Amino acid sequence: MNHPIWKNVCHSVVAALLTEAASAAPDFATEIQPILEQNCVSCHGADKQKGALRLDTRAGLLEGGDTDLAVDLKAPESSLLLKLVRHAPGHDDIMPPTEEKSKDGKVSGGPPLTEVQTKLLENWLVAGAPWPDGLQLQAKERSRREANLDQSDPNLTSIEVFPKQVSLETSADFHRLIVIGHYKDATTRDVTPSVDISAADAALVRIEGTTLFPQVDGETSVEISYRGKKATVQVVVKEAKKARPVSFRRDVMPVLTASGCNTGSCHGSARGQDGFNLSLFGYDPQGDHYRLTREMPGRRINLALPEDSLMLTKATEKVPHTGGKLFDESSAAYKVLHAWIKDGAHYDDGDIVLPTSIEVRPTQAVLKGAGQKLPLTVRAIYSDGSDRDVTSLTTYSTSNDNSVEIDARSGLLTSAKRGESFLMGRFQTFTEGMQTIVIPDQLSYSKPDLPAANYIDGHVYQKLHKLRVIPSDTCDDTVFVRRVYLDLIGRLPTPEDRATFLADEDPNKRAALVDRLIETKEFTEIWVMKWSELLQIRTFQNQVSYKAALLYHNWLRERIASNTPFNEIVRELLTSKGGTFSTPATNFFQVEQETLLLTENVAQVFMGTRIQCAQCHNHPFDRWTMEEYYRFAAFFAQVKRKKAEDPREQIIFDGGGQMKNPLTNQTAEPKFLGGEAPDTSGKSRRELVAQWLTEPENPWFARNVSNIIWAHFFGIGIVEPVDDVRISNPPSNPELMDDLAKHFVDYNFDFKRLVRDICTSQTYQRSTRVNESNATDTRNFSHARVRRLRAEVLLDVVSQVTSTPNKFKGLPKGARAVQIADGNTSTYFLKTFGRATRETVCSCEVKMEPSLSQALHLLNGDTTHNRIRSGQRVVNMLKEKKTPEEIIRHLYLTCLSRPPTDAEMAKLQNYLKDANDFQSKREVLEDIFWALLNSKEFIFNH
Repeated sequence: MNHPIWKNVCHSVVAALLTEAASAAPDFATEIQPILEQNCVSCHGADKQKGALRLDTRAGLLEGGDTDLAVDLKAPESSLLLKLVRHAPGHDDIMPPTEEKSKDGKVSGGPPLTEVQTKLLENWLVAGAPWPDGLQLQAKERSRREANLDQSDPNLTSIEVFPKQVSLETSADFHRLIVIGHYKDATTRDVTPSVDISAADAALVRIEGTTLFPQVDGETSVEISYRGKKATVQVVVKEAKKARPVSFRRDVMPVLTASGCNTGSCHGSARGQDGFNLSLFGYDPQGDHYRLTREMPGRRINLALPEDSLMLTKATEKVPHTGGKLFDESSAAYKVLHAWIKDGAHYDDGDIVLPTSIEVRPTQAVLKGAGQKLPLTVRAIYSDGSDRDVTSLTTYSTSNDNSVEIDARSGLLTSAKRGESFLMGRFQTFTEGMQTIVIPDQLSYSKPDLPAANYIDGHVYQKLHKLRVIPSDTCDDTVFVRRVYLDLIGRLPTPEDRATFLADEDPNKRAALVDRLIETKEFTEIWVMKWSELLQIRTFQNQVSYKAALLYHNWLRERIASNTPFNEIVRELLTSKGGTFSTPATNFFQVEQETLLLTENVAQVFMGTRIQCAQCHNHPFDRWTMEEYYRFAAFFAQVKRKKAEDPREQIIFDGGGQMKNPLTNQTAEPKFLGGEAPDTSGKSRRELVAQWLTEPENPWFARNVSNIIWAHFFGIGIVEPVDDVRISNPPSNPELMDDLAKHFVDYNFDFKRLVRDICTSQTYQRSTRVNESNATDTRNFSHARVRRLRAEVLLDVVSQVTSTPNKFKGLPKGARAVQIADGNTSTYFLKTFGRATRETVCSCEVKMEPSLSQALHLLNGDTTHNRIRSGQRVVNMLKEKKTPEEIIRHLYLTCLSRPPTDAEMAKLQNYLKDANDFQSKREVLEDIFWALLNSKEFIFNH
């Protein structure tokens, strides 16, 4: 490149370009406007004016700033604007500022203007700086087109284009393409500015940058290429010459939502704002239309002079507005509202085409280094099968702006510090999101070679690789045997169980142990307890008698013990009819008799989603609307109850009944949540919804049950909380969640096989000891969590190691706490340690957090002191002439599933040196026993 001939060629090319630029006055729209919008307006525009200078309007350009005139049309070559852009890179006053990294790692600035761009600006000023009347420029991202695009990149594995297919309907339609590069190190990068793009039939579509506009009806393909990689997008053009009228519900309502007008902090609050009220998140479009057009005639809407309408002058802050400036006159939002008012501000007649869903793309990104930019694109799909690019009409937010910042209006995200963030886009009533991981630019990391026991490990490893996190080592056999006994059967391994397992030299002994424990009755009891909590099995006033609760519990136990496919259990539950004694599953409809609460319980328990918000307004952070809420509730509106011959028993049956939407006062026709509206003629509504919910294709059921099972073994769900699945609370590992659900379905809903997959995975068998890379990880399963034993299991293991049987109502002496059928049967210990009351279906009822009252109860309560004495384990071993060292070792093995270390044994022997008789030895050894029961190592699974 330094050869004299090459230099001469380069100089000749630049000279030719400069000569060409000087030969004619530049075209403002294609040559000057992009330079100003990409390099100047972000710092010198309506929202920000460095040096009190505005370059977004011609008036601002000529007025200058607080130091000097920006341009001098009498001597344009000497204008300050040209002097600043011609400074050397790195100069303090260069415009635009060149790229630099701040102390917090954020990158600002960009490349200086090229010689060609500078000459174009000069020629434009010489020509008198012509500017289209009334045009206000908008800040746009700087062009980042790379050089040497003809050279392939060996690290680039593929390029991906969004959307993957484009349909252009009517003359007003358009679609912007986003192109993402995927690299060998699992990172992604926006390469959109640098791609080459062309249409197979240029007559059908017009391409501006990477945005497609319709010209003539037909079908074609658009090819995108970048550094040797290619991608193709199929394009369909329909009604290219037809205008598209503006609709209130389809076009205006999304603008109000995207601009934040109908949020709870603005006009969507109960009292409204400044005397103007809108429905929260647009749940009442007809009411909103009235308030905009009729409540204050002639002010909010001005049909004669649309641009003078208060809803426009307020939003552009031409008149004072408490909410500040929402958009300007050149924005898509303004154009929609102006066109609607100009057309008469009508409400839509009859049924219109409305969106049914949106897609936010890309769905995942891994950005390397701070300051990386990546745009989002949002596509709305409508009820007639058409689609629209609604990126500019969507509002955006980030769950973690320390890692990823996002422009709330444009959807352009910027990487910041290392971490993970979930980004949401909301259009109309729809919300979708995408995950973004940010890793440091310079990080010492090499991908470890890790063995994978099954599909679970593969998904976990892939996510950890993206995060540049190395998982902890595999736990040893001593830790594994204790962990798996507690998780699978709620008991500690006896010293004999432990010794047998450790002595086994079979390399597959862990899987064999898992298989054996899964087939025990104790395993069944653990899962009967868990589902009894979610189904609220308990006595309740005059609704559920003890006999009914016991029969309900026994029905569930029989189904789980016989390994009935879980979808069949739930289908039987939701379709059950008859007496609460003769058909115990009917107690599900007796525990909760209010139709709306029953509906919410079904969604929360079996779909893992909380729809309560949608009872009063559209859900602010999820996809559910009021209409969907009441239409789903209509499936349960016909559940009826009557007395049986035994006054303690109720008969559950289907009768007449409808559900009304309180907003419209119209009958809500049954519709599956997030699904279709079935034909209910002559059919049981409950049977229809049960069939839909439990079929293999249902998008909620298998994922929800899989997540509940996963959370039991890891102390946290892939979605956490497990019953709060929503757009704004995404799974930490979507691919893992999808694959777990797929396997659950493939196993014919046999949850034992899913349990086996989990417990035999390397992920479950990780140590709790962390390394430098995973010390702060709480959601990606790079190490095992230290988990407090739940109340029932802790009481049972205390009973086990002290040899003291429990006695609970309705159960024989020696029964386990996990066997309790009635949620209202409890003890002080169980309440203190957070046993679920079963008053609600919320997973939060089980309290796993340690507390001071728990510590005090173990230290001073009867549970440990009395049981150690009454169980007489120490006394019996002393009578058997065992030495204190043998007794200590036995207590350690019994309580902690490990022998004492040499240091521990030496320290404990010190306490025994003055114990010379039976009584003193007993007291010291029982104190040691008490200390073990109060240790974190005993109370926690690890």
